Amino acid sequence: MRFCPRCHATLRYECPSCHHEQRQGVSCEKCGVDFLKYAGFVVTAEKAASDAARDRAQRRSVLLKGILFAPFTAGIPLIRQLFIGSRKDNVR
Repeated sequence: MRFCPRCHATLRYECPSCHHEQRQGVSCEKCGVDFLKYAGFVVTAEKAASDAARDRAQRRSVLLKGILFAPFTAGIPLIRQLFIGSRKDNVR
């Protein structure tokens, strides 16, 4: 968006898809993209990517804890996580 330097009112909207500038901000006059739907799609995609990254980090954390505590627990939780945990992941 482009703003007025004095009153900060919106002067021009830029399409996030084709970068066309226009005065109205509902949908793009050139490519027809609805700005609200486009923003919702981007937010949903980012949330899915962050959820996947958090799941990977959590699995790594559990694996590292299992490796660190293996001498104290005889490695049983680590073995259970590696073999039974992989079956649960395949079922989903």
